[in-house]
Amino acid sequence: MITMAKYLLLKHYRGAPEGLVDTPMEQWAPDEVTAHIQFMEDFADRLRRTGEYVDSQALAPEGEWVRFDGPGRPPATDGPFAETKDLIAGWMAIDVDSRSRAYELAAELSAAPGAGGEPIGEWLEVRPFMGEAPTVTE
Repeated sequence: MITMAKYLLLKHYRGAPEGLVDTPMEQWAPDEVTAHIQFMEDFADRLRRTGEYVDSQALAPEGEWVRFDGPGRPPATDGPFAETKDLIAGWMAIDVDSRSRAYELAAELSAAPGAGGEPIGEWLEVRPFMGEAPTVTE
């Protein structure tokens, strides 16, 4: 029996090492954006067929930090923190048989076309889902 493991592939706007083609998406031509999105959809469809796809979403640029601010008080919003809305562009969750397969798929996803139709070679953050909660011993 093969044990599958879930991984999150994170696409970043900034905060990651520079990619091979580092032209921001807002400077791409409309057909370049369309080609990039189509690549992502085709990639997800292929993983659906292999049973490795879990879910994916592009994220809107707006967002705020929210936290508990005490009993009976409204949630506190925003703060002097790095904003994920500036950092994370989207994500894909995959369910694969090994870490090396997760890396292989992340590398393929990194080749999505960008400005000029060239593979952008963006860095993707690969993070495993936590399995069981860690045991604390003293």
